[in-house]
Amino acid sequence: MRIIDRQAMRAILLTPDDRVLLMRVDYGGGDWWITPGGGAEPGETPEQTLRRELAEELGFALPAIGPLVWRRRVAMTLHQQRWRQSEDYFLIETPDFTPAIQNAPEAATIREFRWWSLAEMRHTSERLAPAGLLRIVLDYRESGPPGSPPDVEIIED
Repeated sequence: MRIIDRQAMRAILLTPDDRVLLMRVDYGGGDWWITPGGGAEPGETPEQTLRRELAEELGFALPAIGPLVWRRRVAMTLHQQRWRQSEDYFLIETPDFTPAIQNAPEAATIREFRWWSLAEMRHTSERLAPAGLLRIVLDYRESGPPGSPPDVEIIED
């Protein structure tokens, strides 16, 4: 089995009325609601990766990168390949907007976009990633960005 190691950047897009934009995807194991973002290309900075990914997935022009609020390492098997992915999550405050996919390969994976309220996130039976997304947003609203780099959550299937 082929092993793919990659670094990814993800955006937690948060509106002033505390809604978070998530994308419904199915990578073959059922639906997940995930934050926008994706893998870094060689030589890209985190900001360059986020700008490119948000433009491709959402048609969104990133005004500025927000603070790093979460980190995780995920090991999973998708499409007969083993993925080991390190993810950095940046919180970006933004007004509400309507996403528009700008990239055909992204359109094949993304099933739906939805702005989720914190109450909806708290009470859903849907699978959200990262699993602690609600806590990340609540901590940010209560205390602001972390004072030091956040600990790394490790997930292996």
